[in-house]
Amino acid sequence: MTLPEAPLALASGRIVEQAARASNSGARTIKTWLHDQPAFARRVIDLRAEMTSRALGRLVDAMASAAETLGHLSRKGKSEMVRLSAARAVLELATKLRENTELEERLAVLEGRPEQRWIA
Repeated sequence: MTLPEAPLALASGRIVEQAARASNSGARTIKTWLHDQPAFARRVIDLRAEMTSRALGRLVDAMASAAETLGHLSRKGKSEMVRLSAARAVLELATKLRENTELEERLAVLEGRPEQRWIA
C-alpha cells in the first residue's frame, strides 16, 4: 500500500529520500514502488502533469497583465527609452509567440492531430 504523500512529494520535485520522510516510509520502499508498481509511477507522472498545468494557467493569467503593461509603457512611458524598450519587448515577444504557434500547428499536422488554430 502506498501513502498519498509519497507520489505528491516526488511529483513536487523532492528526491526519493525526502519523499520517504514525507510519507513516513523508507527510501528503499519508495524505490521499490517506483520500479515494481506501475500505478505508483503513473500517479507521480499524473500529479506532476496536473501541477504543471495549474502553474501554466497562472502564468497565462500573468502574461495577459504583462502584455497590457508593456503596451501601456510603449505608448505612455515617461521617457523615450522606456517606450523604446517596451516596444522592442512587444515586437520580440510577439514574434516568438507567432513562431511557436506556427510550429505547434505544423507539429500537430505531422502527428496527425486535428489542427489547432491559435489566435495570435
